[in-house]
Amino acid sequence: MNRTFRRYHRQIAIALSLPLFLSAITGIGYTIADEWLHQIELATFILNIHTLQIFRLQAIYPLLTGLGLLGLLITGLSMTGLFRKRPSG
Repeated sequence: MNRTFRRYHRQIAIALSLPLFLSAITGIGYTIADEWLHQIELATFILNIHTLQIFRLQAIYPLLTGLGLLGLLITGLSMTGLFRKRPSG
């Protein structure tokens, strides 16, 4: 069972590495452009990339990313051993 969760965890992590990296970089870039540099046009462009609105995927992208993160959380927590039954005795 643990081996199966490791395989799923690895596959999900590989699939989500690029979208999560993109979200992290554009999230930081948006904050810098908007709050620090006060570049509204640049901040809007970065936000469009952050939500993938430039590819018209703004409706599905957050859902897929969120489901992927939930999958990583579930498989990761299951591998920690927190939910294993301990032998009584």
